[in-house]
Amino acid sequence: MALPSPRQCVLAWSATWLVAGPAAAVVLAGVVPMALQAQAAELQVRVLLLEAGLMPLAARQQPLVLRAGSQSWSVAPSEAVVLQLAAGGLVLERGGAVERLPQVSELWLEPAARPAGDGADFQLQQRGYRGRLQLLVGGSAVRAINHVPLEAYLPSVVGSEMPASWPQAALRAQAVAARTYALRQRKPAAPFDVSATVSSQVYKGVDAETPSTREAVASTRGQVLLYGSSLANAVFHSSAGGSTENSGDLWSQQLPYLVSVPDFDQHSPVHAWEQRLEPEQLQKAFGEIGGAQRIEVLATTGSGRVRQARVIGPAGTLVLTGAQLRSRLGLKSTLVRFEVLAPELAALPPSLPALPPLSSQPQPSDPEAAPPVQVPPPSLLAIGRGYGHGVGMSQWGAHGLAQRGQSYDQILRHYYRGTELRPYGTP
Repeated sequence: MALPSPRQCVLAWSATWLVAGPAAAVVLAGVVPMALQAQAAELQVRVLLLEAGLMPLAARQQPLVLRAGSQSWSVAPSEAVVLQLAAGGLVLERGGAVERLPQVSELWLEPAARPAGDGADFQLQQRGYRGRLQLLVGGSAVRAINHVPLEAYLPSVVGSEMPASWPQAALRAQAVAARTYALRQRKPAAPFDVSATVSSQVYKGVDAETPSTREAVASTRGQVLLYGSSLANAVFHSSAGGSTENSGDLWSQQLPYLVSVPDFDQHSPVHAWEQRLEPEQLQKAFGEIGGAQRIEVLATTGSGRVRQARVIGPAGTLVLTGAQLRSRLGLKSTLVRFEVLAPELAALPPSLPALPPLSSQPQPSDPEAAPPVQVPPPSLLAIGRGYGHGVGMSQWGAHGLAQRGQSYDQILRHYYRGTELRPYGTP
């Protein structure tokens, strides 16, 4: 979750576990059956690209067909069209003309013929994508869902999640983690499997691909992380700030392979950070208590991340979890503490009484007397480390380990304890 964007495994591999290229996968003494390779290659992922009332679409170098029920419309190479919800239905805008489409629940935009070349098949909001586009029509929005082969999807994810200039070991670790994550997220009964944002894993289309990201995917083709017989939950994040987090300290379940381990992200630009929190932001974040004068950390996890905190404001207090606090303040992580800037102000009440008259004699009240002096609310300073939830593979840590000469399977072994690197066989 872009680098703000996960993974680990523990298995001592023999020297015979190597992947020589896109079509070769050797496991111990035997070659992986071609049927398994073909199965992995043909797997589709459904990615939610956009949910909106307006869809700016275009063909790239190949013609497209837009299908709605029994009707279809051709889209010429380089032609742009717009689908828009209007008055309870869909309209198609092209070349200055507007056409109302039939009432349908879904449309498909797909290549008119088998795609030729290695570029994008269609364009949405200036980004090119491979595969087909399913458009699900709702009452107030249209969902654009990219149906794309798994191995064609991954080079973009790797390039969207990591700089393509990083060492191959880090890129390959990211490829295996992203493949494992995508497969584990497949939900046949749901309209889509993953989103294209940090809420799943970032996917920016073909423009994020490079030769190095394609190499990382091809050289790990079909490889996933298993724990026992199940796909691991290969979550990842940008930077752990010194140590990763136990999954059970952040989420409801402690997975045996997602445990806190030392990170190697000391060179990360977000290893240590500070964020000034101004009164206006605090008022917006904690409006129910009139802002925040202080934030006290009440409990932390074993890695030092905020488990619970108390926010003290002019009109009351709030007790929040670390995740809630991070969300309200837009913090990079929950590995954070807080200081009051101008702490002498935070100790004062929101307003001070007016000064008494100099004379000791009673004075009549003056309706035009100056109001009580208002004390300006303090600013706070968040001092933290890391970026992201902290569970699973740290991307900057993977980079650091790669620079130390660690291979991608060693990187995965470090972050996903007890998992096994295997060719993907059955869902």
